[in-house]
Amino acid sequence: MTAWCRAIAAGVLLIGLAGCGGSEEEAASSPDDPAPVAEMADEAPEPAPESTPEVAPFEEPVAIDVSSRLGSDRRLTVEGETNLPADTRLQVLVERELSGVRWRERVSVAEGGFVAGPFGPGSGLPDGDYLVVVEVQEGSVQPAEVRGRLGEQNEHLQGPLVEQSRHGLGQVARYSKRFLVGDETRRTQDRVEVMELE
Repeated sequence: MTAWCRAIAAGVLLIGLAGCGGSEEEAASSPDDPAPVAEMADEAPEPAPESTPEVAPFEEPVAIDVSSRLGSDRRLTVEGETNLPADTRLQVLVERELSGVRWRERVSVAEGGFVAGPFGPGSGLPDGDYLVVVEVQEGSVQPAEVRGRLGEQNEHLQGPLVEQSRHGLGQVARYSKRFLVGDETRRTQDRVEVMELE
């Protein structure tokens, strides 16, 4: 490269640097530049995120009441009423006492009640003694809004239906009711509801 080319390249470089230069004072006081973002007072501050309202814990004794009806197909539908919070997850189980055969369904509380079933084989329930069990499931499987009321391990559940979970995962509530399908005579003095076909 000749000395002439080097001089031109150096001149172009100096002109480029001079165009980019300037003191910080000039840049800050230039009337055409917009004000720095930090100094803008016109902008409204971002609204604070809405806080979720505190939910009151569930403080009344658990109440569950169940009625069962046997359809014309001899299959059982279980309907219940409860004071548990909406969306509380329940398990409804129907067991034939003679054979130990079980049918179960998971349901959620809606508007103070729940419906489960129909239970039984397609041919219908054979005559005999049956047990209906409704159980409030462990806190770990409840939705967040229900855990907010019942506690992480259902520790806010209270009343005669409440007991410790078999798996050591806190408390559950359990309601059971016995009934008889058919015309068999009961040999025991147990309290039992006799189911009739609709």
